[in-house]
Amino acid sequence: MSQERAYQYALKLLAARDYTTFKLREKLLARECPETIAENVLTRLTAEGWINDRRFAERFAESALATQRFFGPRLKMEMRRRGISADLMDETLARIRGEHDEVEGARTLLAKRFPCFSFSAAADREKRRVIAFMQRRGFGYSTIMQAMREMV
Repeated sequence: MSQERAYQYALKLLAARDYTTFKLREKLLARECPETIAENVLTRLTAEGWINDRRFAERFAESALATQRFFGPRLKMEMRRRGISADLMDETLARIRGEHDEVEGARTLLAKRFPCFSFSAAADREKRRVIAFMQRRGFGYSTIMQAMREMV
């Protein structure tokens, strides 16, 4: 694959959605692009502003929290899967955590997903089911219990 063809392919991918440098490198290498050409293309795209891992990390974390898809450790795991460096991840999450209250997010998700749930009236099996759902989303046990007890 020529450098220009690899560049056009990368632009086509970036037109659809943002990628991290790591994921875009994977895509190029999967198309049998030589490593040196892939690095040159990634350097050019970064210099031109098409790839920005910091921007991707911030947008991804904001979106995950706003749509209530991922929280806490699950959010970190998803960011790591997308190739965001540990330093950038910690920096982004430290800034965003100040803007989002985890207990409030848990309360909102509980009210949305389980509108008729009542902690005092629920059977143990139902409580375990709700707790497991919330843990899969990345909430800690203490946060889940605090949000569940506040449900009327």
